Amino acid sequence: MLKRLLIVAVAALAATAATAQVGPPTSQRTCSANRQLVLKEGAVVLDTSPSTYARFVKNGSECLFGQFPEPAWVPSSNNPQCFIGYRCRDGVEDF
Repeated sequence: MLKRLLIVAVAALAATAATAQVGPPTSQRTCSANRQLVLKEGAVVLDTSPSTYARFVKNGSECLFGQFPEPAWVPSSNNPQCFIGYRCRDGVEDF
């Protein structure tokens, strides 16, 4: 019984670690690949440099109450300023 419990625990840890891994930085993917990832997932955290991570969303419905979507650009392998989607910002929009 203890052996089965240990196997289940190790499998759960391995699955958690696999989902927590970060993919390649945005600069190592094409602009369209970065954009498609955001569109597919709806909201995703990506690394934009060796020490910078940010959450990108496909539209404002992915933002929390009181936040608004702000256009976001990231470096990609074929475009230094690739429009990837939006970032959620606190506050209200000024029009």
